[in-house]
Order: sequence, then structure tokens, then C-alpha cells
Amino acid sequence: MPEELENEIEAINSIYGADTLRKADASDVYVLSLSQHDISLRLSFPQDYPESIPQILGTESTGDHTRKGFGKHTLDLARDILDSVFTPGSVCLFDLLQDLDLSLAEESNDHLPPQPNAIDEDTSPVANTTAPALHPDLEEEPHWILSAPVIEKKSTFIARACAVVSPAQARACVAHLLDTDKRASKATHNVTAYRIRSAAENTTSEVVFQDCDDDGETAAGGRLLHLLQVMDVWGLLVVVSRWYGGVKLGPDRFSIINNVAREAIVEGGWTRSRIMKD
Repeated sequence: MPEELENEIEAINSIYGADTLRKADASDVYVLSLSQHDISLRLSFPQDYPESIPQILGTESTGDHTRKGFGKHTLDLARDILDSVFTPGSVCLFDLLQDLDLSLAEESNDHLPPQPNAIDEDTSPVANTTAPALHPDLEEEPHWILSAPVIEKKSTFIARACAVVSPAQARACVAHLLDTDKRASKATHNVTAYRIRSAAENTTSEVVFQDCDDDGETAAGGRLLHLLQVMDVWGLLVVVSRWYGGVKLGPDRFSIINNVAREAIVEGGWTRSRIMKD
């Protein structure tokens, strides 16, 4: 098994749950389970993965209550997404899972029956299955830019970054993430930092807001905020999730947290935006 694939399997299973990606009985065949959608796919990996693209062979199983044709539709969708996210030399399963989960969730919302009127709202089963309401300080769902997952001694790290214009919005984005993303809510730590500046009322001066939260990962929030300061980025919230694997990393964890955060910041183009403004 290529080392990149071994690390990717460990990272995916630590984020999405044990046996999300597991070896099947057949040689070089793996089963990828989409637990939220009650379906699993069969994959094979070439010996030179990630230089060459994996193959999605077919469906392994579908749930008893999935709608007719859902298995084939998911299979076709997964193959299209894999073609779009694969880059030779880079592992791709995390991107495949993220995009496939998002696409299936959006399709599921499109197939929901119309909302009941107010008189039936308290008793309707549909009313109890809708997504959580947006926080009052959010006009729309946050648009997160994600880093690739990094695994080190069984701990997995992922960074998310999104644009914010106020401390209240930053706090609401974190709350929304933990309310709507089960994987993030189950992380051992969600380290956060933000930097915001805005014009003060009736003056030409600026008001600066910056804050951080270790979430139990001692000193990590301050170091993450320091990274934002060194990179001189503004209007930005960064959340680094860590799923602890049982082996202490010591100071190495700070380097990993900053590295995945930097990747999300650069991927989102915030550094390029700052340079253009300068």
C-alpha cells in the first residue's frame, strides 16, 4: 500500500468515523461508506497512487430505504467529482467526500416537500427535520475554504477559513459550524482566531478587533492569531480542528496547526487580496 494512501485512510477514518474507508475482501479493493446517505462505493487504487487516479468500481451496498436509482446516481456523481478534483501527485479522497456530501445534501434539500403552513408547523415531521436556523448575526451560511487534512501520529488536523466583518459574525460562524458539521463538533479541539478592522463612526480612524480561543489546546489560539498578524491578513476567521489520536505531539502540534491554517488562507486568496490592496 502506498504510504500516501495509508495516511489518507487514517485521516479520513479519524474525521468521518472508523471504517469509513476500509479494505474489502478482494485484493486492492476498498469500500468507501457514505454513512449520512446510507450507501457505500467500491474503489481500487493504482500502485503509483496518487500519481494516477483511483477507479470507482461500483456500489458496495445501498440502504433499504434509499429511493430507486439512487445508487446509480450516486455512483455517476462520484465518478464525475473524482474526475474534477483529482490532480496527479495529490491525494483526493477528502475532496471527493467533501464535494459528494455537499452535492447529495443539496439534492436532498431540493427534494424536500413544501414547508407546512404555520398552523401545522409544531406537529409536522418535516418541521423537525429542517436544517438549523441561521444565527441572527449571519445573513447567509459561511463560505469555508478548507485545507487538506494533515495526519501526524494518529492526530488529524484541518483548517477552515472564511471572511468576516465583525466579532459577532465571527462567533456566529463558529457556532454555525459546530451546529451543522458533526465532524467538526466531535473534534477534540477547534482552535480559532480572527482579525477585523473597520472604520470608526464619525471619524477617519479604524477600529481593530482580534481575538482567539485555544478550545483546550493550550497556547494554540495565540499562536494562530500571531500567524494572522505575521501574514497581515484582515477580515478573516480561521478555525483549526484537531482530532486527537492518543499520542502527544508536543510543540510539533503548533507547527501543524499553523501550516494547515496558512494553506487555507492562501487557498482562499486572502494574501493575494491584501497584496492587491497594498
